[in-house]
Amino acid sequence: MTDGENTMDEQGTTAEGPVIAMRGVRADLGPRPVLRGIDLTVRRGEVVALLGANGSGKSTAVRTVIGQVPVTAGVIELFGTPRRAFRDWARVGYVPQRTTAAGGVTATVTETVASGRLSRTRFGLFRRADHAAVRRALELVGMADRAKDSVQALSGGQHQRVLIARALAAEPELLIMDEPMAGVDLASQQVLARTLEEQVSAGTTVLLVLHELGPLEPLIDRAVVLRDGCVLHDGPPPKAVGQHSPKLSTSSSSRGCPQPGHDHVHPHDDAAGAGPIRTGLGLLN
Repeated sequence: MTDGENTMDEQGTTAEGPVIAMRGVRADLGPRPVLRGIDLTVRRGEVVALLGANGSGKSTAVRTVIGQVPVTAGVIELFGTPRRAFRDWARVGYVPQRTTAAGGVTATVTETVASGRLSRTRFGLFRRADHAAVRRALELVGMADRAKDSVQALSGGQHQRVLIARALAAEPELLIMDEPMAGVDLASQQVLARTLEEQVSAGTTVLLVLHELGPLEPLIDRAVVLRDGCVLHDGPPPKAVGQHSPKLSTSSSSRGCPQPGHDHVHPHDDAAGAGPIRTGLGLLN
């Protein structure tokens, strides 16, 4: 039985497999190999951080999970279903690397957040519960007082809050976030950390690409460190990632990869310059 299949416990009830399972995943960006056979499992309720130096493959890894980047080899499963066959995207919330919340289109904060709820509606028609979910998402990130404002009038930290509220509006079981803290002021970082803590307490599974652990460190169950498209470490968050003496346990997935040196972590690694791509989650910037 594969990792993505459900198993039966002694009482005969179904115990779900991993929320995300990646096995031997390879991916290229143009002529350049970016992922070189990574294995990654994220179990229900876990908070997993993807760390690594600039260009290590962190953003590409999460983009393969949601279908933005095609894989050239390997298997990806979501909730036990092969990603190619997965259709229940309302269960997945995605926060991309921040550009602008509106993607150049004039929209209010509420309109932008409401777009994240469309996967839960029938024919795009909002019911009372849908409006309530949008309001609740705005309240969670502390943006209810800016609901009618244009997103173009927001600061960088406020933009990021709107992007997170958009993902939360669908009330996802799995939340994938790509550099949520990059370029965000301290006050917004603290708001985002509290928001994420509430989601984790409610049982949401989280996969994060991070520049550094920062205020999210207490929430992280596991850290997966990538180097040159391979898994270098999978285990407790290392104390000095990006410093001059990281002591990382080398994963079996990293055979053939360079050993850790003096890399420093930077945001916006392999996704820079990528345009909007249509996926199961819609058109994403």
